[in-house]
Amino acid sequence: MTGSLSAEHEAVRNAVREFAEGEIAPVAREYDEPGEVQFPWEIFKKSAELDFLAPHYPEKYGGSGMDFLSTIIVHEEFNRADPGIGTAVLSGKFGTEMILEYGDGRQKEEFVEPVLAGEMACGTSISEPNAGSDVAGMRTTAEREGNEYVLNGSKTWASTSPVADFMVVMAKTTPDAGHGGISAFIVPTETEGFTIEKDIPKMGLRASPTAEISISDARVPEVNLVGTEDEGFYQLMEFFNENRIMVAANALGAAAGAYRHAYEYAHEREAFGQRIADFQGLQWMLADMATKVETARSTIYRAANQHMAGEDPRQLASIAKYYASEICEDVCSDAIQIHGGYGYTRDFPVEKFYRDSRVQKIVEGTSQIQKNIIYGSIDPNDL
Repeated sequence: MTGSLSAEHEAVRNAVREFAEGEIAPVAREYDEPGEVQFPWEIFKKSAELDFLAPHYPEKYGGSGMDFLSTIIVHEEFNRADPGIGTAVLSGKFGTEMILEYGDGRQKEEFVEPVLAGEMACGTSISEPNAGSDVAGMRTTAEREGNEYVLNGSKTWASTSPVADFMVVMAKTTPDAGHGGISAFIVPTETEGFTIEKDIPKMGLRASPTAEISISDARVPEVNLVGTEDEGFYQLMEFFNENRIMVAANALGAAAGAYRHAYEYAHEREAFGQRIADFQGLQWMLADMATKVETARSTIYRAANQHMAGEDPRQLASIAKYYASEICEDVCSDAIQIHGGYGYTRDFPVEKFYRDSRVQKIVEGTSQIQKNIIYGSIDPNDL
């Protein structure tokens, strides 16, 4: 079941699935080993060559000029093959959305195009040790001095930072102005005073490195300000809906992948003289899992279509992100249960799917944040 798609979107899915199953799945375990940072550069570059990094970006900047749903399908299929590599590769361009929308021509040419060509990786840096969901609580500052900004502070959970060539960093330009005093900057990672600490050891997503950053008098030219000074938070808000739908697609893909492995195992494993898939209890579990996957897919595609139509997808994006991330954990957990004791070992991929996808209930706004948004936008007449 893949939902109701046009012939063009089905062609995209088929091409991406063939690539993901042929290039990503076979090396998934290799990039899950703890130790040195292992970013899947080769897959990142091949994805760029095939225009898989951001199909909805304009051709002028390296995209393929397709629609947002095509990008959602890529996220879904990459994560269906492996959530670790899928997240790593597609996070390697996060941050370029803001540059594409609010940056000037030089910034797009110098930073967006090389990323989509697979020549550079981009990271984002928003969260701080004391400011996660509360973006306005950030303490990193950017003070103007002549034609430069001087940044000071610290960041955490900076995606892709250990391998990124540049980061899109949020900092306070007017410290006492709350949400209205935040700006966005392009900061090359080689900038003096911009120190990327060691990779944060995580439960999963080991192919997608994440680090803390120390910033001490890091000087950034004013031409690297993205958009308008003090408008960074509102610029960022423009992409929360889009990013939440993409995260929902990541969770959907992981759930679909875990379901596939559980289904195949249930039809191969025998107990008490028959396949375990022949037991009604297992059939009901698989039916529940499939129902959750397909319901999540329908919601995500609706949100994507709403976004493409120029409508406000805020509520549906939060519903999609909340529901998909929640059912993803359920489906991955049930996949382990179906495998029995083997599901708890590294000999089968379902334990990795569980570890890699658990974070989806946290990133881009926790499930609790999504429920606040959903409740705040409820109109009972629409239900």
